[in-house]
Amino acid sequence: MREFKKLTPYKEAFNLMINDIEETKEVEEVSLDEALGRVLAEDIISPIDSPPFDRSAVDGYAVRAEDTFQAREYNPIELEVIDEITAGMESKKEVGKGKAIKLMTGNKIPKGANAVIMQEHVKREGNRIYVLRPVAPGQNVSFKGEDIKKGEVLLRKRQILRAQDLALLKSVGIKRIKVKRKPKVGIIVTGDELIEDLDEKALNEGKILESNSIMLKSLVRQYFGEPIFYGVLPDDEAKINEALEKTKKECDLVLITGGSAFGDKDYAHKFVRLLFHGTTIRPGRPMGYGEKIFVMSGYPVAVFTQFHLFVKYALIKLAGADYKDIKVKARLASKVSSTLGRYEFVKVWYEDGKAKPIRKSGSGLISSLVESNGYLIIPEDVEGYREGEEVEIVLY
Repeated sequence: MREFKKLTPYKEAFNLMINDIEETKEVEEVSLDEALGRVLAEDIISPIDSPPFDRSAVDGYAVRAEDTFQAREYNPIELEVIDEITAGMESKKEVGKGKAIKLMTGNKIPKGANAVIMQEHVKREGNRIYVLRPVAPGQNVSFKGEDIKKGEVLLRKRQILRAQDLALLKSVGIKRIKVKRKPKVGIIVTGDELIEDLDEKALNEGKILESNSIMLKSLVRQYFGEPIFYGVLPDDEAKINEALEKTKKECDLVLITGGSAFGDKDYAHKFVRLLFHGTTIRPGRPMGYGEKIFVMSGYPVAVFTQFHLFVKYALIKLAGADYKDIKVKARLASKVSSTLGRYEFVKVWYEDGKAKPIRKSGSGLISSLVESNGYLIIPEDVEGYREGEEVEIVLY
């Protein structure tokens, strides 16, 4: 197998790739039920105040605060209960001097009242209550617009929608929103050695169960894309070329695994005008990119690495998402070494401020991915990090 004459430094390769990607302009309207994880295409303005009126923050009695100022457990203040309302009701009566209205959390504050005393702080006898402690004006009251003001920007364009964001939209009566179209990502897996169904005879003869497709489909969905799987292809030059031509026309981005190096049956890179081919990343250095096509390795760990260092950011830019990696500082549980000139992707398990490097290093060992929840990078000009040294971990 011919070796790479030149490896493109990671940051240079990354810039070549990211500068070639343009944000998709298409927008679609979806219901809130379809919006989780989608990228907002516009700022969302609140059409109402929330709460829409002054309301009780507790179960209790609406009162005039000044009627309770002298209340003590040894000197309770007597008030007359003139009305009782339940959830969703509004009292038509006014709270005058020496009066109270029983209400529940969320009820509109009756006219004349300016505070709510918790029911635990009174004693009830018939239509009378005995207030055991004072309340201040505004106490236990949620005021109109306290949470959200009408005309306020609720959510910003490019925001990635979470469950709590959707609840906020629903709370102000918004049911449909505009989001960015999901980038279509074509996935092609190649390799004569690959099979898709368990066959012990085939495995004994040197075949391998294919797993890159499900991993890539899942990662694409996780990072705002719509995966389209074009199947597992043999190492056939004509079939690979045909598949690439088809996916280029139908998709915003194409991922093809296998055929990224210089073996006799490594065909994929031959049909792409590459901006770079071969990078300093490890694992996964044979990767190439051009024409919105990522020519990726065949080994799952290398594919996972290439996705997180390159493909993920292409999808973020395509989708127009305001996304930032989750990064934490951690102390290394043991030293990690590298070779100068490599951009090393080191899998770790992060917990309680410590990062434990995963020692399984083979590019085909999927269990090493399962045993990790993040990674650290050793740049090309660093030979490693000492045990106990503070490093930055990117969580996934």
